[in-house]
This record gives sequence, structure tokens and C-alpha cells, in this order.
Amino acid sequence: MFSFDPIGYVESPYKEKFGIPRQPGLTQSIRATLRLHPPYSHPDSVRGLESCSHIWIIFVFSATQDKGWHPTVRPPRLGGNQRLGVYATRSTFRPNPIGLSVARLLSCQQQGEHLCLELADVDLLDGTPVLDIKPYLPYADSLPEARFALGTAPEPLKLPVHFSATAQQRCDAIERQLQLPLATQITEILQCDPRPAYQQDSTRIYGVRLHQFNVRWQVLDTVIEVLDIETLND
Repeated sequence: MFSFDPIGYVESPYKEKFGIPRQPGLTQSIRATLRLHPPYSHPDSVRGLESCSHIWIIFVFSATQDKGWHPTVRPPRLGGNQRLGVYATRSTFRPNPIGLSVARLLSCQQQGEHLCLELADVDLLDGTPVLDIKPYLPYADSLPEARFALGTAPEPLKLPVHFSATAQQRCDAIERQLQLPLATQITEILQCDPRPAYQQDSTRIYGVRLHQFNVRWQVLDTVIEVLDIETLND
């Protein structure tokens, strides 16, 4: 048996699992913070890390760890009907709920007793516990010749994103108030197509939680329509 202490927690605009890009690097405008806590936040612990453009983040799938695991899972990008062995997927439902993700490192800043790593290109839920970070080594970690037949590169949803008059008005007001590139963030997330592959119903209205908002949208034949942006109170 092993016991691990989180070295810190992620602060990100992703407030629920649905809507998070299925891999890192698919959205360019989203920012997150990895806040390291004492005693793991000593400034010396990141000495030299500023020379890294990217880092590996080892974390816990805390939102699903209580649901256990099965030897096989149904990956949503394969339609949710084909079963694969759990070790052949990146499913969150694992014997040990540990994840691995790469992120772009923007800066390291000391804020009181905390050490804050500003990140981009993340796919991590808000509140995710982090166990360790390691530098990304391009000569060892980038393998262009590697292949996985079931893991082809994701294809974005090649539809324009249109904001209804109501949604555009709300988006403009939020961008002015919070200084966020909200329209760009919503566009990038929706063009990643968060829907499971087996849900292609053009009448269905979805909601994605981003920051403190619920973005309501649907996919029509020729456009992704953002219907409204609602402020959440929780």
C-alpha cells in the first residue's frame, strides 16, 4: 500500500467533467493555475523549471475515484458501444485513479506561502489534486513515429460557432467585466465537440459549465449555436 500527499491543487475554469477537452493542447485560450501548498511550495523546488516550455502533471481523478473500475470501458469517442481494456484507454475509471497530462508552463510566481504555476493548454478539472510535476523532455517524450490505431488525432467539429443575440450580449458584458476572452474559449471548447459520439441529436440542448457560467448550446446542421450564458450561483 502507498499513501501520497497532494503537492497542490488545480484552479481551472472547467467546473465539471463534461466539456473538458479529451486531451491537453486542444484549446489555446484557457488558462489554469497549479497552486502548490506548503511544505511543497518552497521556491527552490522549481529552480530551473523556468527553462521548460511544458511540464508533465501527475494527478488524481478525484471526481470519479469513488466509482471504482472495470477491466473494460466504453470510450465515448468510439461511440460508447465498443469495449476496450481499461489499460488501452485513458478512461478515468482505473484501478488507481491516476492521470497524466502535459501543460504549457507560462510562469512560476510566489504568492505568500503558495507557489503558483500558471498553465495553458490544460484539460484538468477545477480542484484536481496534483501528486507531482516533471519537466517535459522533447528529445525523449516526443515520439513522432509512435502509433496507436485506435487513438487517431481528434478532428474538430468543422462548424462555425454562432452566438444568439442574447448570448452575444451576455458574452460581451462578461468579457468587459472579467477581462476574459470568453467568446474564444467557448468557441474552442465547442469545436472540440464535447458530445459523446452516440449523441448526434440536433434538437438536444447541452450545457457546459465554464468559469461561473453555464453555456447552453446545440449543434445544428450548419452551425454550433450558443443559445445563452447563465450565471451560476454555487
